[in-house]
Parts: sequence; structure tokens; C-alpha cells
Amino acid sequence: MPGEALIAGYFRFRRGAWLESRARFAALAEGQSPRAMVIGCCDSRVDPAAIFDCAPGELFVSRNVAALVPPYERSGGQHGVSAAVEFAVLGLQVERILVLGHGRCGGVSAALDGHRLAPPEESLLTRWVGLLDGARADVEAAAARDPGLDRHHALELAAIRTSIANLRSFPFVAEREAAGRLRLAGAHFGIADGHLLVLDGDRFRDASG
Repeated sequence: MPGEALIAGYFRFRRGAWLESRARFAALAEGQSPRAMVIGCCDSRVDPAAIFDCAPGELFVSRNVAALVPPYERSGGQHGVSAAVEFAVLGLQVERILVLGHGRCGGVSAALDGHRLAPPEESLLTRWVGLLDGARADVEAAAARDPGLDRHHALELAAIRTSIANLRSFPFVAEREAAGRLRLAGAHFGIADGHLLVLDGDRFRDASG
């Protein structure tokens, strides 16, 4: 049973947003056709639909620790993020995939500082953020050359680039991107200041210009 606060929130939703958008929800019951997928962090402070002011049905969202995408592989095991990418691209035919990182990311902290919730040999979190081992090494090398570098912010941005590079290892993603049927994008949301940085070529720039 959900907690009382969640149930109370449901009734507010039912009396408010659901009634106001009843026709939209009725249409969505027949199926979805979002044009974009957002791969975001599961951090409770970063809701893609809220950040981009999107209504239900506009975004196909997959969230995980640090908004990471693993490289394409077909080995045994459960591949939740990869399955979501496959469904979005091959099933929903989305036209854009946005990797959305954010400031003060706990997953990036775990990758950078080795923070563990369980012994290394047992920690699922340690294994997951290990996807950033290469990017972390690059950031540490850059910090050695520039002691003033904000290592955490630099790795947050590098994580976005890493996920985009891994998306391109999916054959069906690479094929559609090459054909101009799919665009890959990256962005970083600053929780403290609300600023959005967007990846433009190989650099991040402020979305406001």
C-alpha cells in the first residue's frame, strides 16, 4: 500500500490535472507516440517532464543512477536501460534521444570519490558507476594539469558525453543517426541555479545563449 502522502497526492491529481486533461488521457489510453526520449538520473530533484514543461505523452523517459547508458551488448543478463533504448528507437520511432545530467549528482560523486554503500565485491552501485572509469581518469589527468578544475562538474559533463558515445555503439541507433532519422543530444541541469547547459558540438553552452 502506498503511503498516505502518496495517496493524498493521487487524489489532488485526480481532482486537478487529470480532470483538466481528461481528453488527453483518454487519447493516451489508446497508445503513445512521443517524439523524444530522455535518459535522465533517478535523482528525486531532477524530473525531465517538469524541467522541460512537458505534458503526459510527450516524453519517453528512462531514469537511472547518473543517467548512464552502457555500451551495446547481447550477453546474458537483464539490460533495463538498453531495453528502453531499443523500445524507444525501434518501437516508438523517436526522433531524438537526450541524455540529461545534472548538478550535485550523487552517482557522479560515487564514481569520483569511490563512495560505497556495500563492500566493493557486492556493490551494484560501484559496478554501475564503473561505466565512468575512463572518463574519471581523463578528469583526474586534467585536474593534475589544472588544480582549479571543478572535478565533480567536469565528470558530470563527461558522463553525458560517455552515455552519448555508448548510445552510438547500438547498431540501430548508429544506423538511424547516420540516416538523419535520429538525433542524439546532451544537456546538464543545474539544480542550484536552474541553468541548462546544452552540448553543442564538443562543448557545452548555456541554453539561454
